[in-house]
Amino acid sequence: MSSFTIAALYKFVDLPDFEALQAPIQKVADENDIKGILLLAREGINGTIAGSREGIDKMLAYLRSDARLADLVHKESASDDKAPFHRLRVRLKKEIVTMGQPNVNALNAGIYVKPEDWNALISDPDVVVVDTRNDYEVGIGTFKGAINPHTESFRQFPDWVQEQSKTGGLLDKQKTKKVAMFCTGGIRCEKSTAYMKSQGFDEVYHLEGGILKYLETIPQEKSLWEGQCFVFDDRVSVGHQLIPGSYVQCRACRHPLSEEDTQSIHYVRGESCPYCYDKVTDEQRARFRERQKQVDLAKARSETHLGADMQEQIQQRRLEKEAVKERLRALNRQKTAVATK
Repeated sequence: MSSFTIAALYKFVDLPDFEALQAPIQKVADENDIKGILLLAREGINGTIAGSREGIDKMLAYLRSDARLADLVHKESASDDKAPFHRLRVRLKKEIVTMGQPNVNALNAGIYVKPEDWNALISDPDVVVVDTRNDYEVGIGTFKGAINPHTESFRQFPDWVQEQSKTGGLLDKQKTKKVAMFCTGGIRCEKSTAYMKSQGFDEVYHLEGGILKYLETIPQEKSLWEGQCFVFDDRVSVGHQLIPGSYVQCRACRHPLSEEDTQSIHYVRGESCPYCYDKVTDEQRARFRERQKQVDLAKARSETHLGADMQEQIQQRRLEKEAVKERLRALNRQKTAVATK
């Protein structure tokens, strides 16, 4: 049985030559049989990669050979039963975490709080605790007392902040003195706390290393975490000590599913689940059914079927749809402005 080392990494740093870094990184990854996804942008690098112990060490050593990434920090976990990714993609982006705010300087992020000090901070009644992740992630686990913004994508977070910053809102600037924010690995909080500071919130904190570092560091009996933590690979969720959780994932919409969800009449493996059954067309259902058939056949032959890993493509489609929606909203705002003149 193969053992795979999984490394999650990111660093906000000025990379004006990020496009030129793509091919060399891809080459080193291919030579060491590294799978996963790495995002490169002017603002830095972000990604999760998996491979053998030796392969991961060589990949990380290569990245850190660039003086700008010499202090690149990564978090590790392991998978003993199967590879969490089936290919490697090195992609060029405007942002390494898509917030729709490329001009926000994440190097101006909030105050780091180590996992050991996090419980005390979020137990302070004067602190507003905000989960910056998406609604489906929050749904399977979060910190006790944290606010769920109910966002479907990180792009919606700035709009939520604007709405809640109004008088009487959850982030009323006249009343809110301290804000503590957290996310899976820390990267979304780097950007979101920098955004909060740009909006006039001075005392903003975020969990260093994110939920994953907290679950790895804090014993369960002392933990304020409730539930499991969604992760963006085939493990789907993890618990304390980063032990793989009990959730599976709908291959149609990528929503995490509990055991109860899989007992629903609307759950058809590979085709639909209680969260998307009424949104899947007959054409899509037929396509998903065929994909699942090919995945099962490949598994029976002990082969890897690339259709088993649709996350990257679906995330990309979501981003494209969100970009279209944002353009439509901008056009509507322009129309409204013209109409009121």
